[in-house]
Amino acid sequence: MSKKTNATTKWKVSTIVVSCLLAAVSTCYGLGVGWKQSVGNDNPSQSQTFGNQSAEEALSLWTKDAEAKEKLVSYMTAVTEEGGADYIPPENRIAVFDLDGTLFCETDPNYFDYTLLVHRVLEDPDYKDKASDFEKETAEKIVTLNETGKAAKGLEVDHGKAIASAFKGMTVGEFNDYIQQFKQLPMPSYDGMKRGKGWYQPMLQIVDYLQANDFTVYIVSGTDRFIVRGIVYHSPLHVPNRQIIGSDETLVAPDQGDTDGLSYVYDDDDKLVLGGDFVVKNLKMNKVTVIAQEIGVQPVLSFGNSTGDASMAEYVTSNNPYKSLAFMLCCDDTERENGSQEKADKMFSLCEEFDWVPISMKNDWTTIYGDGVTKK
Repeated sequence: MSKKTNATTKWKVSTIVVSCLLAAVSTCYGLGVGWKQSVGNDNPSQSQTFGNQSAEEALSLWTKDAEAKEKLVSYMTAVTEEGGADYIPPENRIAVFDLDGTLFCETDPNYFDYTLLVHRVLEDPDYKDKASDFEKETAEKIVTLNETGKAAKGLEVDHGKAIASAFKGMTVGEFNDYIQQFKQLPMPSYDGMKRGKGWYQPMLQIVDYLQANDFTVYIVSGTDRFIVRGIVYHSPLHVPNRQIIGSDETLVAPDQGDTDGLSYVYDDDDKLVLGGDFVVKNLKMNKVTVIAQEIGVQPVLSFGNSTGDASMAEYVTSNNPYKSLAFMLCCDDTERENGSQEKADKMFSLCEEFDWVPISMKNDWTTIYGDGVTKK
């Protein structure tokens, strides 16, 4: 066969393939595959479909009359209706989520990263005898907090420093491996759940719902960035590392020593290891600045659970050119979760004061961790 004949044959085959693909796409649109909206539907929870599911079915772990769910679905209808007054282009559909207490179990008996430090410094047979006095003192402060509920002044930053030094010299991959092993330990307050499985199932549905509507989801956490990545690794939360923001520590090359990064040249024998120095605690106002630095677009949705997320919520909802909302989880479930009615009541009051949308873990969710998990 001549080159010309061969080329002609390939062109004909390519044309047939493209035609088939276009026909398939047209069929999918005709069948209504993917998200679509029915303008004029009086029930916003039924105004969209998720594949073959209604929004009500996509958020099936939320109670029927959950006000937060209805507000989110109504919001979604408004911002995805092309030509509508509140339409938001997909590139500006940015949602930011806190992690602990918003997507993932916050207290058992403390934050995941707090319990990780206690394990590393006080329990790990391969490290506890090497731990510095500062690391041990910080871990003991966490134990005291767990027992008394009273946090030592400056513990948040001390913890960040101790995490950085306690894992100094590990590669990012080795640190992740350590976190994966820790995730296999049982949760002390629950039957049927390991430390890495503490995901709030109704909130995972929210993330899926947003992503199906062309939202880009970021995690903006006070937990160390690499620890958050380790928690998300091989989990049901589908958020890539590039969209995970947290507290930071230094990374260096093993042979870099005290040489400044402006003077040291990375070579083909190098690898990145944890440098041992804490950089910043990503809480409160720091969440706002890091969103501006790393995302560069003002988000339109915020999900948090504490005053550590207040600045983020206000940043999202203040002077926003697009319709925006801030949701706050209230830890009012003491039967299925290590909740606190006192803390929940304070958050309900703050939601009323700042016009945030409260989410009741007790009343808005049909489950928290899914079947087979019970609080001891």
